[in-house]
Amino acid sequence: MSETNARPLNFIEQIIEKDLANGLHEKVVTRFPPEPNGFLHIGHAKSICLNFGLLEQYTGYCNLRFDDTNPAAEEQRYIDSIKEDVSWLGYEWEEPIHYASDYFGLLYELAGELIKKGLAYVDSQTPDIIRESRGSFEVPGQNSPYRERSVEENLALFEQMRAGEFDEGECVLRAKIDMAAPNMNMRDPVIYRIRKVHHHQTGDQWCIYPMYDFTHPLSDAIEGITHSLCTLEFEDHRPFYDWVVDALQDHPAIARPRQYEFARLEMNYTVTSKRKLKQLVDEAVVEGWDDPRMPTISGMRRRGYTAHSIRHFCKMIGVTKSNSVTDVGMLEHAIRDDLNQNAPRRMCVVHPLKLTIINYPEGQTEQLEASNHPQDDTMGTRQIAFSGSVYIDRDDFRLEANKKYKRLVLGKEVRLRNSYVVKAVDVVKDANDEVIEVLCEYDDQTLGKNPEDRKVKGVIHWVDAASAVDCELRQYDRLFTHESPGSLDDFLAHINPQSLTIVEGAKAEASLLQAKVGMGYQFEREGYYCIDSKAAEEGQLVFNQTIGLRDTWSS
Repeated sequence: MSETNARPLNFIEQIIEKDLANGLHEKVVTRFPPEPNGFLHIGHAKSICLNFGLLEQYTGYCNLRFDDTNPAAEEQRYIDSIKEDVSWLGYEWEEPIHYASDYFGLLYELAGELIKKGLAYVDSQTPDIIRESRGSFEVPGQNSPYRERSVEENLALFEQMRAGEFDEGECVLRAKIDMAAPNMNMRDPVIYRIRKVHHHQTGDQWCIYPMYDFTHPLSDAIEGITHSLCTLEFEDHRPFYDWVVDALQDHPAIARPRQYEFARLEMNYTVTSKRKLKQLVDEAVVEGWDDPRMPTISGMRRRGYTAHSIRHFCKMIGVTKSNSVTDVGMLEHAIRDDLNQNAPRRMCVVHPLKLTIINYPEGQTEQLEASNHPQDDTMGTRQIAFSGSVYIDRDDFRLEANKKYKRLVLGKEVRLRNSYVVKAVDVVKDANDEVIEVLCEYDDQTLGKNPEDRKVKGVIHWVDAASAVDCELRQYDRLFTHESPGSLDDFLAHINPQSLTIVEGAKAEASLLQAKVGMGYQFEREGYYCIDSKAAEEGQLVFNQTIGLRDTWSS
């Protein structure tokens, strides 16, 4: 049962509790029904966490069902990516995987039953005329001249449609309901259309395909779904959902599911329209569906978001019946908090400046011990090489600075993290008067401690020059500069030109050669990073920035 003592129940949990208490259901059966026409995004993650997450509280199971009723837009790679995303988020579906196409034969039979009951007819009007004749919210629709065809004629025509004797658009099968209904979805909606397209599951077996609004309730009914959870835009479709199930309730394959609607996830600075996401991919604004700037689950995974952070984010925003816009900062907080607790620390210098310790024994190298996490001793320690030549970040040195500057200044001291205190005594400049090397002296009595006679406040990170490895860093920012890009037709005009910055020649500590794909690291004083999975396949050492150490947008 639900965790009633841990938090208040959301409205869906309240419905389930009531249904179980009244004996309406013995178990809870949900489904996640994605269309395989694109990659899943963060909005789908909310639905996944809801549908699968309920089964952490209640006895039952969740089906993964692909709504594959439009083969012209569907591909196997989308199916594969969806399965990977659901598994990566930590959920298991009830085997086997379901496809709407599994039911094409039965759906065809059920459509025939509607015809026999006088509740469906073949309409030979053109698609444009059908669209125009539906009317508007102010004007009732007009009956088709083919609406009163006999049952026998409709059955024969429907069979001819099935046999491929008509061209695409030449006719459709429509439900016969009410062309004057206030709800436009009840004005004789199309339930079958002709599509002479190869299907990724059924091949060329079919040339007619059922519409989503017809397929959805019947698939739920066939699978014995108890609680069909949809987003609010399907609320106006629910009357037709119920009409279909009620009209075919006497068929032995049909159970009685119920549809419930919840608010979809909308985030600022983010586009979640699959059409617009596809446009970003097709027009090469991004490098693909899994570009780390994309709000797709695969893109977020490649960028370094964790499954736990996404699940936690979905719990934070909750489940309601009111549409609202979530601040993307909540998602960023979720991943930043997760990585702060769980990401091991490493050192990487983004803009290297050579620092030479002139009094360090020539040719000597020592191994220093560094903590993998300052607040978690269970993560252990690692060995880092140290010699008389290291790299520090160019921003960590100035020739002159005021007292507020806590890093290295000519003539002043600073501590190299996990190492010694050094004092800058001179610099080397190039022909353009730019500092290319800092000359320092170190105090060999300061390893891990400050001298008693002085207090060194500044601590900077570094990497050993002899053992450092070159790497590329990809720094990411929000893809859009506009707060509501999804509401704009010209959303591409608001692409953030700084959404990707590539930094070459960064220097990382040697241990990062063993960095694993899917593991997040905090580069000390820089941010959270992970190995880019695609670059790793090509043998390149490329790190994607997951998120900065702090929120720079709200500051």
